[in-house]
Amino acid sequence: MGGIRGAIREWWERGRALAGANPLVVDIGVALLVQGAMTMPFVVPRAAGAPPATWAAYGLSTLTVVPLVWRRRAPVAVLFAVLAANALYRLAVDGPGQPLPYTGLVVVYTIAALSPARGRLVTGAVLLVAVPVGVWLNTRSARELTFSVFVLVAAYVFGRLTDARQRAHRVEAEQAAARERARIAREMHDILSHAVSLMIVQAEAGPVAVRAAPERAEAAFDAISAAGRDAMVQLRRMLGLLRESDGVPLREPQPGLAELPGLLDRVRAGSGLDVGYRTLGYVRPLSGAVAATVFRVVQEALTNTVKHAGGRTVTVELTYGESDLCVRVTDDGRGPQAGAVGQRGGQGLVGIRERAAALGGSAMTGRGADGRGFEVRVRLPVPAAVEAGP
Repeated sequence: MGGIRGAIREWWERGRALAGANPLVVDIGVALLVQGAMTMPFVVPRAAGAPPATWAAYGLSTLTVVPLVWRRRAPVAVLFAVLAANALYRLAVDGPGQPLPYTGLVVVYTIAALSPARGRLVTGAVLLVAVPVGVWLNTRSARELTFSVFVLVAAYVFGRLTDARQRAHRVEAEQAAARERARIAREMHDILSHAVSLMIVQAEAGPVAVRAAPERAEAAFDAISAAGRDAMVQLRRMLGLLRESDGVPLREPQPGLAELPGLLDRVRAGSGLDVGYRTLGYVRPLSGAVAATVFRVVQEALTNTVKHAGGRTVTVELTYGESDLCVRVTDDGRGPQAGAVGQRGGQGLVGIRERAAALGGSAMTGRGADGRGFEVRVRLPVPAAVEAGP
């Protein structure tokens, strides 16, 4: 049974892939399905005195179905073709009747789902005339008229619901793509900005060290090399999110708290800053998303300090509360410039706020608590007991 289900699933997936790649396949399938329904009155036993099921009548009934193959490309034109073929069938032959206007239902649904407002208005006007005429040519009964109007209106409503659902899916897909682009932009900014900032600091200090203290020049070049290698490692990790192998994304773990001491060491070695680090409260495991956000927040805050602060010390402090985690990075530098309080760091600080908001947290930036330097404070919700991320 498992093998049969697997085979059926495989064929179903192949059919869906083929239909997605070529909508014409779907339209041909719909036409064949309608043709099957139209064939039923010709093959079932007929009551005595009923109109004969001739090949001429069957050929004309098939003629009403063929236009459905082009229903997506020219739905309103297909409507006129179907109406003309049905009129010819009613006037030229006395063949078996159909319990439902199958072709009309498919065309009305398609127009409602795919056509602009003008096409839908034309369809409504045409059917307002065609339905009563068709009923008059057939049974001339109020029952048939009521039934025909009901099923056609139902097909139109289903078509409009399909259009609304497809629009919603497109909006969701566009929003998801925008969020993914923003996430990749944040990752690129955090990785490259941090590494390049350290490399620039060391490169600027290198010539001075060569002249004044040659032994320090080697350390400067080592720091540049280490920053470059670290950036390459993180870029490869991030680009792995965009690659696919056998249809499965290659997702490597994001940096977390375990990598935080290494980050601080690189900043100390690369910038000469005195970097302090402490934790307060009950330290507990964090989810992968929270841990990665903490790492990126600290990385961006330290990058801003290296690039803009002009200070000597910076302190990273993690405070674990009962239901949250506060990340605080402060330096003793020049602080925000006049008229730009809270804006130092440009897109980096925007990225910090976006990361915090994505997890239901908040971020604040500005002068330090004592009015000096610069402070980045991020608060993230953390339940009292969270399983450690991968």
